[in-house]
Amino acid sequence: MLGLREQADLLGAREVSSEELVGGALERIEEGRSLGVFRVVLGDALREAREADKRLKEGERLPLLGVPVAIKDDTDLAGETTPFAVRGRHPVAVRDAEVVRRLRAAGAVVVGKTTTCEIGLWPFSESAIGCARNPWNPEYTPGGSSGGSAAAVAAGMVAGAVGSDGAGSIRIPAAWTGLVGIKPQRGRVSGFPHTDPFHGLTVWGPLARSVGDAALMLDVLSGSHPEDVYRLDAPVSSFAEAAKVEPGRLRVAVSFRMALGAGGRLDPQIRAAVERIARRLTELGHKVFPADPDYGLVGLGLVPRGTAGVADWVESMRDAEPEPRTLAEARLGRIVGRRLLPLAKKLDPGLRQRAGRIFRYADVVLTPTTAQLPLKVGAYQGVGWRKTQSGVAAACPYAWPWNVLGWPGVNVPAGLSKEGLPIGAQLLGHDSDEATLISLAAQLEAVEGWTERRPS
Repeated sequence: MLGLREQADLLGAREVSSEELVGGALERIEEGRSLGVFRVVLGDALREAREADKRLKEGERLPLLGVPVAIKDDTDLAGETTPFAVRGRHPVAVRDAEVVRRLRAAGAVVVGKTTTCEIGLWPFSESAIGCARNPWNPEYTPGGSSGGSAAAVAAGMVAGAVGSDGAGSIRIPAAWTGLVGIKPQRGRVSGFPHTDPFHGLTVWGPLARSVGDAALMLDVLSGSHPEDVYRLDAPVSSFAEAAKVEPGRLRVAVSFRMALGAGGRLDPQIRAAVERIARRLTELGHKVFPADPDYGLVGLGLVPRGTAGVADWVESMRDAEPEPRTLAEARLGRIVGRRLLPLAKKLDPGLRQRAGRIFRYADVVLTPTTAQLPLKVGAYQGVGWRKTQSGVAAACPYAWPWNVLGWPGVNVPAGLSKEGLPIGAQLLGHDSDEATLISLAAQLEAVEGWTERRPS
């Protein structure tokens, strides 16, 4: 149950071997097979661990040299397929995705690819080829679409995993499994070979138990590919350093408002948990007050991008058999989404200006991460597109506006429900201000002690 940094430090001090760590991870994965967390467990992981041990013995030091990690099954890994939970015959990837290349460059040992839902559409990780369950209670989902990655960390199979977030798909499973999940600024982490994933909605980022580990992994993942549509300069200082720095006195706006078009009711336990976090922030010396971002017509920035992105994925797959509701989403993307994409992108500056007004008098926005507690496994099995779409929109209305805006967000654990299920709160920031969110989250972690809360 050691964190990424702790494992890296022990490896560097030669107090443990990578073969021991990776072997332990593989044993825990096998013991937890009933959770359905991994679609693929890599047979070469122990060989890579032995190579890492050799490099460590020779004095080489890298941020994650010899540390086991996991990646989501929407990410290319050379020698493996990338079905993105769609049943069918898929080609084997001939090269690693950029995030995998960066993990390997930092010395990490990838032990497997984690379970997700079809093309990342839903806040659960269930499909015809796999079903991930929540380590806190296997009757419930760990969330989605990065639910397998979140469950792998929550269950102690690995200390850190990579997810992707197009409408909350890192933050939602982090909330429902008691983890820290960072959605970086658009362009911070390359999605290559996808140069404009879901037309600007989707970014890749870390899931970990602690803020420091998530920040360390974000440092490793950060960087642009020359062909990326969105590219950023490297930050002035590392995110791992931001996790060690006091944030100073911040202005925190607390908002429970759902963006236009999002229905549903906020669970009273989630409201109470977020209000408790707000009080914590007041006790830490921050100025905390109620205020809502002005989201405007932000939904017009989501639907064209999301549906057109699904259409892109479906059309790229040959000999595949998507679910009917995935085909319905792709059909909407072909008929409506692609036509409205130019309008969606044209609206971007106005939407950012409108929502960004809150940062004239706030440094951070605090909201719930989800409106509902974790869903039961199978809650939407066999359900059609319309009912699934309306149901999940009501359950998870808080995360997606920040994907449209492209700005960073961090889920932090906010406690447990009376049923013993994790609850999450979102810290949302302005353009490229991950460092402030990370610093504030680390300060909260020091008083909340959520790294010690683990599923039994």
